[in-house]
Amino acid sequence: MFTINIYLKFALIAVGLIGGAALWATMGIWYGIWFVLMGLILLATYIFLGTVQSAAVMMQNTDFDGAEKRLNLTLKPEWLYATNRAYFYMIKGSSALAQKNMEEGEKWLKKAEEVEVPTDNEKAMLQLQLANIAASKGRWKQAENHYRVAKKCKITEPNIKEQFKQFEKAFQNRGTMKQAGRGGAMRPGGKRRRPKMR
Repeated sequence: MFTINIYLKFALIAVGLIGGAALWATMGIWYGIWFVLMGLILLATYIFLGTVQSAAVMMQNTDFDGAEKRLNLTLKPEWLYATNRAYFYMIKGSSALAQKNMEEGEKWLKKAEEVEVPTDNEKAMLQLQLANIAASKGRWKQAENHYRVAKKCKITEPNIKEQFKQFEKAFQNRGTMKQAGRGGAMRPGGKRRRPKMR
């Protein structure tokens, strides 16, 4: 998809609105109106689409700081279209997780969950991320709930399918450890010690 560099967009907005208004005032409406309209259209795309697209490209290139800075140029996340707002929160959350900030990552991903992520692949990825966070904090019931929601999605991306397999292994390992823990609690050391004879 074609995208304009955000700083170039800012410059074009300024040229369109300020330059168009100046032409309008000095040479008449038909000279300035087209510049003003261009400036207004670019301003609307900035307000309602934000900087999500270019931030996503940076995220794919593992430039987490760049993606964070680019997202911070968004005027008001609450004003973005629902799809872009969901992506905004997902990128913020994924960036925080990549930098080992679990609390911040969970906060942003939960915001994305509230907005309703547009495609099944992204919905599944979001739910798996939340499941992983819950599992890392020992909240296995919550992790299972997120996993069940993800499982209902129609997934076409191979890497998401691979994440499912890894998560299933984590559940299996947890079950094995739980059983071993129960056995160990009943028979410490493998044998029950006899009481001392007096």
